[in-house]
Amino acid sequence: MQTKRVRFTFNRGGYFYFSRRVPSDLVEHYRYPRIVQALNTQHVSVARSRASMMASQLDAYWAQIRLAHANLPGKHLLKQKQTHADPASIASSPSASVSLTEALSVYLERKGVGKGKTFHAAAQRACGYLVDAVGLKDLHQYTRADALSFRDFLIERGLVGSSVTRVLNSINSVFNFACSELALDLKNPFHGMYHDRKAGVARRLPIPDLELKKIQALCCSRNDDCRWLIALISDTGLRLSEAAGLMLSDIKLREVYPHLVVQPNALRSLKTSGSKRVVPLVGASLWAAERLYETMPSLTGPAFPRYAKSGQVQANSASAALNKWLKGYVSDGCTIHSFRHSMRDRLRAVECPTEMVDQIGGWSHSTVGQGYGSGYPLEAMSRYLSKIVL
Repeated sequence: MQTKRVRFTFNRGGYFYFSRRVPSDLVEHYRYPRIVQALNTQHVSVARSRASMMASQLDAYWAQIRLAHANLPGKHLLKQKQTHADPASIASSPSASVSLTEALSVYLERKGVGKGKTFHAAAQRACGYLVDAVGLKDLHQYTRADALSFRDFLIERGLVGSSVTRVLNSINSVFNFACSELALDLKNPFHGMYHDRKAGVARRLPIPDLELKKIQALCCSRNDDCRWLIALISDTGLRLSEAAGLMLSDIKLREVYPHLVVQPNALRSLKTSGSKRVVPLVGASLWAAERLYETMPSLTGPAFPRYAKSGQVQANSASAALNKWLKGYVSDGCTIHSFRHSMRDRLRAVECPTEMVDQIGGWSHSTVGQGYGSGYPLEAMSRYLSKIVL
């Protein structure tokens, strides 16, 4: 008996099954008058999505059968008259594939929950590139030749190696996730493609200490919110989005060791799970945090309202504005992100343990062991950071 909550399904033992009667005019093409297939889920929303997709594909497939057997005028003149189902027809059966659009929808609806708009935009952009390069197809119709053409399309478009990598990673994620979630037995033609990851990539340079010291002095002199943001980054090594998206409640000045709490909030998520951390405040960063406290009497809301007007951190706007100002005071090739490179070098210079460097900067762990325990205490990190103050 079909369930009322999910059309074209019935439930047995807690699991959903797809069930649909074969139309009477098409029964001769099937061994049984009813199609029944396990949906491999106990969740109503997942069952509804899979059942709807299967029903739509069946309707399309049955329309093709009817058309192929219709008494069409001039049918005898067709170049490819088929009397038997060909492999392509079999491959396009309801359980074999979905369109790229459907795969993207499943990917964003399920894996995109709680992710920022950047995550959604990256997946949509990558799929858009794929359609521009080789067209919109069902997943099973994409071939290795299509994948290679897609890679060449990205390179000819002028994308640097790191950008090509990101686009290909997005396509691989969409393809693999859809195959896993929808139980599709398909080989991913985009997996393992070679390309030069360093092609056209400009090497990010650290900011020399003399320039860094001058910038910090200029920040104190100008003493406005944009300079506070730069100063805050300069002695913490925070990513720009992490700093621009801070809440005032994340700034802890009345502690034995003043520090920032870097954690997800309504303005922005974090790049990785390891990015959630506490970072001691020293030098110019401590000065910037104190300025924020002096000018924000309520001590609630975004630390940098200028870049949080739309309810999400405007990291691109912040990057453009701050880099424009920095350009006149730093060497060629240095940007706002160069403060993170400088932080790594400055901590190396005072022989800070590599594990602590990773913890301060929120860099990914290189070994499983680094993920054990609670990490270095605030006091130890504060001691090493105090050594790098200019």
